Amino acid sequence: MSRERKKAEPVKQLENEKVIITEWKFSPGAETGWHVHEHDYVVVPLTTGRLLLETSNGELSADLVVGQSYSREVGTEHNVINDNEFNLSFVEIELK
Repeated sequence: MSRERKKAEPVKQLENEKVIITEWKFSPGAETGWHVHEHDYVVVPLTTGRLLLETSNGELSADLVVGQSYSREVGTEHNVINDNEFNLSFVEIELK
């Protein structure tokens, strides 16, 4: 379960009929909080580092590399945590 952590800062850059684009800014140890994705989405890392992902199947670790994008499908449920001693950020592009 999630313990008390700082919250990551979402900065919405654009929303229209096709996409929602949000930059997520994480201080060390910050989290998004548990959520379920309502759309397919693409993540574009702006920082190289490690994420801790809390999922219904347990904890996973994921490495981010600047410029190496990845995608996930609608229904993904997790809590995303900055598992670094430094700030981390990425851009999330949701496909409506």
